[in-house]
Amino acid sequence: MKKNIALVAGGYSGEYVISVQSAVTIENNLDSSKYNVYKIIITKESWSHTGADGQVTEVDKNDFSLTINGKKIVFDSVFIGIHGTPGEDGRLQGYFEMLGIPFTSCGMVTSALTFNKSYCNKVVDALNIVKVSKSVHIFRHQPYNTAEILQQLRLPVFVKPAEGGSSIGMSKVKTAEELQPAIDKAFNEDSQILIEEFIKGRELTMGLYRANGAITVLPITEVVSSKEFFDYEAKYTPGVSNEITPAPITDDIARQVQETATVIYNKLNCKGIVRVDFIYEEGTGKLYFLEINTMPGQSENSLVPQQVRAAGKTLTEFYGLLLEESLK
Repeated sequence: MKKNIALVAGGYSGEYVISVQSAVTIENNLDSSKYNVYKIIITKESWSHTGADGQVTEVDKNDFSLTINGKKIVFDSVFIGIHGTPGEDGRLQGYFEMLGIPFTSCGMVTSALTFNKSYCNKVVDALNIVKVSKSVHIFRHQPYNTAEILQQLRLPVFVKPAEGGSSIGMSKVKTAEELQPAIDKAFNEDSQILIEEFIKGRELTMGLYRANGAITVLPITEVVSSKEFFDYEAKYTPGVSNEITPAPITDDIARQVQETATVIYNKLNCKGIVRVDFIYEEGTGKLYFLEINTMPGQSENSLVPQQVRAAGKTLTEFYGLLLEESLK
């Protein structure tokens, strides 16, 4: 019998558009012979499903069900496709955990931890398996002093919202005069900011997931941006960045990335598809942890779909694996 799957998309953040694009790719590649897929768009105003006939049905949040033409539909699993809050930061995960409905992503605690770049850095640093760039964590409603920050960190630095994705609100700061405007820009997006030292090196990123009792690592991608850094435009505008999959790196570097990412995945108790980003500092041969993304983009040009194809898999196989794993 076909399983009922809720594909949730949208969300409350600036990544809404990217989430909707991801949902299109996911929906187009879920096997319709195995799954009845109901796309549910979540916004602050409504959680709703629009049928092929244009009929809009609101979700009953008491049990996350739909009633369409008098028939109640409950879900066997939820494919979470929301970037940013509430689908990446643990909020929806906690809701589904309370209702006992399986879902495809990391659980509530892991999602909340990894969504906050500063707290996640501290946990990863404590594992002693990878370098983490020196940083300062500041809050909008607590006093901070830019001169003191610059005494603790060497320029250039990256200033970024602690909780946010797609590089929205992020700046690269090269001079002391640029720091305050960059902080103001990031505070427009979030109430917490991570300021971290820039590490010059090669940006390497890799997706990995657990299925059938084993972790599978996807081919590594090297990101070469024509801009100062891999910002929103570089991520989502064709031609602005060059994403090379598989990355042109030695077997030793590849092994280092794969082994480190696998330990992080296990130690942070991850589930589903996760992407881990690193900087490889060529002069020293040191690997720096950049961030972990528990809801990596799934639009056609996104990194993980590129890596899945490079691994010789179809997206239909891949998404099917993630769903079946969530149902166990």
